[in-house]
Amino acid sequence: MALSPFLHPFAPPAKDEADFVTIVGGEGAEVWDDRGNRYVDAMASLWYCNVGHGRAEIADAVAEQMRTLAAYHCFDPFTNEPAERLSADIAARAPMDDARVFLVSSGSEAVDSALKLARLAQGLLGRPEKQIVVSREFAYHGVTYGGMSAQGLPANQAGYGDLVPGHVTVPNNDIEALASVFAQQGDQIAAVIAEPVQGAGGVFPPAPGYLEGLRRLCDQHDAFLIADEVITGFGRLGQWFGSAHFGIRPDLVTFAKGVTSGYLPLGGVVVGPAVRAPLEADPSFLLRHGHTYSGHPAVCVAADKSMEITEREELLPAAERIGLRLSSGLRALEADGLVQDVRGEGGVWAVSLGEGRDVAAVRDAMRVDGVIVRAVPPNHLTFCPPLVVTDAQLDRCVDVLERAVR
Repeated sequence: MALSPFLHPFAPPAKDEADFVTIVGGEGAEVWDDRGNRYVDAMASLWYCNVGHGRAEIADAVAEQMRTLAAYHCFDPFTNEPAERLSADIAARAPMDDARVFLVSSGSEAVDSALKLARLAQGLLGRPEKQIVVSREFAYHGVTYGGMSAQGLPANQAGYGDLVPGHVTVPNNDIEALASVFAQQGDQIAAVIAEPVQGAGGVFPPAPGYLEGLRRLCDQHDAFLIADEVITGFGRLGQWFGSAHFGIRPDLVTFAKGVTSGYLPLGGVVVGPAVRAPLEADPSFLLRHGHTYSGHPAVCVAADKSMEITEREELLPAAERIGLRLSSGLRALEADGLVQDVRGEGGVWAVSLGEGRDVAAVRDAMRVDGVIVRAVPPNHLTFCPPLVVTDAQLDRCVDVLERAVR
């Protein structure tokens, strides 16, 4: 057995390097490995490649930018045109009016930034006691200490010592449980963080009226609503942001993944008026938060080009097409008793397998048969294909799943 010098994320550190699949290329909704095997990428890599693989125009735009200004920091007093343009483009598509955009390099950084901004704004508003952040069971909010402390997946928290204090987790989709927490601790709650559709925890859409209930409780108790749209942003639910799909106006929105379709790493926070106002009230106040690569010009160009492709090729409506086609096939398997609990929204779906089924083995069998999905313990398989996926490729996903579970 040989171990790679590359210590892989979310993988056994003792895994033989020969057991990894080496992906070497991609086009549209397909990728292929170094042995010539081709796969339908039913996960858009890791929930992010919305415009599909192999977009040379993104690479060309990035290369052109790097020939003039590859990188320069955006700490005071510097800025760059790509960061300014991208922020304006995102703010114009935000689910709340009069927004600004804070740029980072990943979804985890975006979540940590949103948590810090929420607590900071509460303090600037004269409410420093409001420190608690409420999140939900099955929620995934990244892997840095702040986001890890906020998530509702205990397995991802195990072994890392004490978590960040001031976090409370409530049952998923239970508005009464959240109301009870507000009744007991509302004067200490800074924010509620929620994914419009929970993704990495197993794809759980909100119950009818649940997100509206979150907004109402936050308004009643002077708490901010943070929409974690790292997965649902930039077209996954058929609009630029999932909050708009559900008619919700958050105070902060985190994003990453689909903003560049993964061509380069970028994340950020859309900052609404309730949070930006206290930050801007005192001209002498200095925001002591940011990252070396916040506003990286080449990365911002990749994002703008991905958004341009999404708009030009009218990819937003594809989420509904994907949902109708994929859910129809998955529900046919459910009717035959082959899978359980089909659920999803727009272009992100999941099925659960029966008790005792080895979900990782089913995932691996599907990969051998030419379709890449993601296994989520204890028994979920998730689907989040590129928005350019064809109906034939979606049908193949269902056919391959059927063979794997029979």
